[in-house]
Amino acid sequence: MQSNPWLILAAVIAAFVPVVVDMTILHIAIPSLTVALGASGNQVLWIIDIYPLVMAGLLVPMGTLADRIGYRKMLLLGLGIFTLASIAAAFSPTAPALIAARAALGIGSSMIMPCVLALVRQAFEDDAERATALGIWSVVGTAGAAIGPLIGGLLLERFWWGSVFLVNVPVMAIVIPMVWILVPALPGDRQTAWNPWQALVLVAGLILTVFGIKSGVKDGLHASSTAALLGGVAILGWFGRMQVSSKSPILDLSLLRKPAIAVGLLMAFVASGSLAGFELVLAQELQFVLDKTPLEAGIFMLPLVGAAAVGGPLGGRLATRFGLRVVASLSMAAAAASLFAISFTDFARHDYLVALLLAVLGFALGVGLLASSIAIMGSAPKESAGAAGALESTGYELGGGLGVTLFGVLVNSIYRSSFSGPAGTPDGAMHSIGEAMAAARNLGGDMGGAIAGAAKTAFLQAHGSVLILVAAMIAILALVVFIALRGAPTGQH
Repeated sequence: MQSNPWLILAAVIAAFVPVVVDMTILHIAIPSLTVALGASGNQVLWIIDIYPLVMAGLLVPMGTLADRIGYRKMLLLGLGIFTLASIAAAFSPTAPALIAARAALGIGSSMIMPCVLALVRQAFEDDAERATALGIWSVVGTAGAAIGPLIGGLLLERFWWGSVFLVNVPVMAIVIPMVWILVPALPGDRQTAWNPWQALVLVAGLILTVFGIKSGVKDGLHASSTAALLGGVAILGWFGRMQVSSKSPILDLSLLRKPAIAVGLLMAFVASGSLAGFELVLAQELQFVLDKTPLEAGIFMLPLVGAAAVGGPLGGRLATRFGLRVVASLSMAAAAASLFAISFTDFARHDYLVALLLAVLGFALGVGLLASSIAIMGSAPKESAGAAGALESTGYELGGGLGVTLFGVLVNSIYRSSFSGPAGTPDGAMHSIGEAMAAARNLGGDMGGAIAGAAKTAFLQAHGSVLILVAAMIAILALVVFIALRGAPTGQH
């Protein structure tokens, strides 16, 4: 490339940051938009997890398409879709409209993400400079994710919930010209094969399966939820067979025969899912139960997201010094222990203890995510590095989406069984704390206060039970990791 590589780095990082911030900023806005849109518990989960589910299915084929048409063109198309989808999300009049806009955001993000890394690698021919550039990219990305909740809190102090999406528009008004001017337009490889059908099968299978789970837990297994669940599982099974038999699969599942890669993918899935799911539950508890403002909630969450951002960069050094097996298993054990302790801690009375536990949890999950990457990329043959990276990226996004589903479904299920409101309580209040608080606000008076009190009590019970259950699952994973990573690579890879 003839252009200044550092200016190209500045442009692609500027394009990358809004995507990363968008992954965490929404959690703070969930209580506000739940009340404003009258969103049900299941709709709230769809609003959050449709974004990573769409990304999980489209990241790899969009990367292949970028190889074909050129990274600059693909990046600009992705930024345009992301901008339009942000506007649509900000002004969504209903929950279904917001879900559709979030899906479009996922499409735009899946076009942006592969181009960012490819352009960085393409711009820097010197290995040392490329390593420095990738390090800057990583630090900026983790910092963006860390400040997402704080940005959301600041916006919601003065503006309506849609501002967390609309903030992307002025940013993109700067980013798109930067990319247009600074990133050179190199031709793509028209000979690159592109088959989007496998990705569409994956996305369809995921959405049907998640729909079946959510509907079945909320309303019981009936004809539509059972059909969706069975259909989704069947489609995912078909997708798996396609990956094994296809000459050009989007995911090389044969890599899972290596224990280190399989357990690394499982760690990425669990760590990203636990972080995303817990952030959702935490944001709801802070605002619905403890009556914190969005800004106060964003500040409260900083130890969690900040420590997660720090844990990633330090994880490689720890793995190099102490070995991947020890670091990976201890990170999962620490995450399990902190979740277990949080489940019994009174947030209202022990702020500093909660902050410490949140920092431990975030750091442990951040280290766990880095350890999973080392396990996957360090164990893959050199000729399969691209396929291993695709598997890791898909697992990370899929974990985030399904983690929100798992946490949300479990919390709402236990909430419903624990809720004991006064006579005459609207049916919706029994389904989720968001619907209960909306009903309490509409009714007001003693009735509204009684419903709000019952909802807070039920949510606290659900919150504690789910954290104990997830802590037990992660503790089991820590043992599996310790057994499976014998002789695994270190952070030097």
